Amino acid sequence: MSRPALQLTYRAGEFLARPGTGVLTTLRGDGTPHAAPVRFTLDAAGGLVRVTTRAGARKARNVVAGSPVAPVALCQADGFRWITLEGRARVTDDPGRLAEAVRRYTARYGTPPPTPPDLVVVEISVGRVLSLNL
Repeated sequence: MSRPALQLTYRAGEFLARPGTGVLTTLRGDGTPHAAPVRFTLDAAGGLVRVTTRAGARKARNVVAGSPVAPVALCQADGFRWITLEGRARVTDDPGRLAEAVRRYTARYGTPPPTPPDLVVVEISVGRVLSLNL
């Protein structure tokens, strides 16, 4: 499945390349939001955000329950600068996709992510970018 590249300003791209933490918002079965701090990577050329997590984590369970592609939002903020990436998410344990997520995470944060036995990746196909002061 081909995704369109994200059109980001230079400053937004730099901001998202820094080893920051974001907040991933998913929807529970009753429609209420669940917000969780996460480390993530952005593949702007592929229009894809990746978040590694445990299959049993609430965020992963919310995405699976909202399948086939659950609506989510991921925000990274620093003072009065922020960017929100909105899109549709899915969870996968595909070894190739996990390896790519781990590779990108390690490159961004300088250390590999935790590797619990039920490691999965939440892949977000970004459909909208909102930002302030970037």
